[in-house]
This record gives sequence, structure tokens and C-alpha cells, in this order.
Amino acid sequence: MNDAQRITGVLSPVVTPFRADLAADPDRFVRQCRWLSSQNVGLAVFGTNSEANSLSVDEKIELLDRLVGAGIDPARMMPGTGHCALPDSVRMTAHAVKLGCAGALMLPPFYYKGVSDDGLFRSFAEVIERVGESRLRVYLYHIPPVAQVPITLGLVERLLKAYPQQVAGMKDSSGDWNNTKAFLDAFAPSGFDVFAGSETFLLRNMRNGGRGCISATANVHPGPIARLYDRWQGADADAQQARLDEIRTVFQKFPMIPALKAAIAHYGRDASWATVRPPLVALTREQAQALVTELDQKQFTMPGL
Repeated sequence: MNDAQRITGVLSPVVTPFRADLAADPDRFVRQCRWLSSQNVGLAVFGTNSEANSLSVDEKIELLDRLVGAGIDPARMMPGTGHCALPDSVRMTAHAVKLGCAGALMLPPFYYKGVSDDGLFRSFAEVIERVGESRLRVYLYHIPPVAQVPITLGLVERLLKAYPQQVAGMKDSSGDWNNTKAFLDAFAPSGFDVFAGSETFLLRNMRNGGRGCISATANVHPGPIARLYDRWQGADADAQQARLDEIRTVFQKFPMIPALKAAIAHYGRDASWATVRPPLVALTREQAQALVTELDQKQFTMPGL
């Protein structure tokens, strides 16, 4: 796959806004995605921090249609399309391809634990075969702290051998740099795109042949993360990375999804953004104030929001 076909850089697993009745809010969603795009960040909508597994396939398709209908470029989108049910994965993936999305970020079916690589290979292969599109680019989503179903080196090797055009890369959200490095060493030289699952590893990922990061805090700190991607070879790259780590550390003191939404609600002056779908719970007033106080002390801003 040549560079023109690749999606690279920094992507945000865009948080999903909900109304008071817990219905998804397409208008706020479009506005947030426009702001992220203006900060040079791509859109990994329906990722973990999007509360994707609290959304139905119909809701995701409607939101994706609204984004494309609003003129947001699908070539900068990598929607999450992996579900526990095979037909759901096929339907969502096929729709993303139809709209011209650059890739599909695909969780393994995660309900059953201890499944074999043979079973996971069959699952991904069935989606690829049933979608049946040469334009499909699958990015495998390795997030064992949540899914508890790992993507192994052996599985990637098998998938690349069987589907060298469709299997384009992965997001490694293991939180283990040694794991990310193993995938980079094994597959990056042959054009397999490895995205770190946090900007904490962005600089190391780029220095080792990676393609960027797909990170929760790109929802709230997009511009500075994108600048490090653009300038990772610069003299101040380590200082930029240290600043990103400082802000990330503040958010990690709180439940991540409610904290991201609390920050958007505060800095965007839109209290509705704090709403999360059950079983998640919004930050308490005290937690939200503590978050904002610490961010303000670090001169954190969300310009243009």
C-alpha cells in the first residue's frame, strides 16, 4: 500500500455527545469532529472513548452518515467497526467502506475469553470476505486491558499472509511499550502501520517506524499532540512529549471518558457534554472542579472549541 492510501498521524476516538434523554446528539457530534479536524486530527469515531459499545449499529451508521453529509472528509476517518456479532461487524465495516472511510478499526469479538488465534483469524477473515471490497483497510484493535482478547504476532502474520491488501495496520492499546515495539520490529518494515494507543508513546512510536497514535486525550489536547507528530524529528521533540505526558497524567487521575467530557463541557461552556450513558457515571461536581483546577494550573486550553 502506498502512502497516498494510508491514514497517518494523530486520530481521536471521538467522544459521543448525548442529550438529556441519553439519545446521541448528531449536531454536537458534527461540531466536535469539525473542531478536531481543524486541529489536524483524524477521526477514529466509535472507539473505546466514544462509548462505542453503548451505541447500536443503527446509531453509529446514522452518526457516520451525518458526518459525511456535513462535508467532513471520510479520508480522515477510521471508524470502529468491530462487534461481538459477526453480522454487525460486516454491516458496519461495509458501510464505512461505502462512505469512503480510510480504514476500519476492528475490535476482536470480545465476549468469549480464551479464544484461539484460529477462531480470531476466522472472525476477521469472515468480515473481510463478506465485505468483499478491495478498498477495505482493516486496522486491528489490540486492547487487552478492556477486551481481554489479545491480538498476537502470530495472528497478524497469518492475516497479512492471507489478506496483504486489506490488513493495513493496528492500534496497540496494551499500554506496554515492549509489546508495541515487537509489532513495529516484526511488521513495520513491510508497510504494516502501527499506531500507539496513547500519545505517551507517540515519540517512541515515530522513532521506531510507527505511523502515529490514536489517543483518548486527542479529544481535548489535539493541537499539541498533532504538532509533536509533525515535528517529531525536531530538537524540541522530547520537551513536547514531556508536556503531553504532563496533561495526560492529569486526565488519568479520573475515569477517562467522564473526564474528557467534563473538560469539553467546561472549556466549551456546554454543560450537556458531561452526560454519559449508563453504566458510566459522570464526574461529581467536586471531581470536575478538581480536574479543571489542575488543568488551569498547567495553563491548559482548548483553543477554538
